[in-house]
Amino acid sequence: MQSNSWRQSLAEYLPRLGHRNWIVIADSAYPDQVAGGIETLIAQDDHLSVVAEVLRAVDAAAHVRATVLIDNELDALDDADAPGCAALRAGFSALFAGRETRSLPHEEIIRELDAAGSTFRILVIKTPLTLPYTTVFVRLECGYWNADAEQRLQARLQS
Repeated sequence: MQSNSWRQSLAEYLPRLGHRNWIVIADSAYPDQVAGGIETLIAQDDHLSVVAEVLRAVDAAAHVRATVLIDNELDALDDADAPGCAALRAGFSALFAGRETRSLPHEEIIRELDAAGSTFRILVIKTPLTLPYTTVFVRLECGYWNADAEQRLQARLQS
């Protein structure tokens, strides 16, 4: 898709997405996946600004909420090997403040994503960023129902 249309595509996709769908904001080396439910968009915008726009869009949608997953390898990166990683970590820290965020090994996140992608749609937005382990994985959850409410419901059903 055209790089200037990712915002429009996100606006069109988001109402169709729900819990168990994912939005991935990826660095430039992220592979072009071939599964049928994966749509890849190209953004020429700064990685942090794309992440911020995606999170704002999800926050504005009443039907979904975001759980952010990031690679725990990012914490071990050093500016000597990956110049700019410290600044990006600081930017992520500010963006994710007060937000449900999990840091997991990259391969574990990819396994979760692959499992979801076999049944549910995944939207990938690639940016021009050239730093490793900087992809942000946004797993969508139901925006109007949460795990505590589900647990109470299941307990009532069991009794």
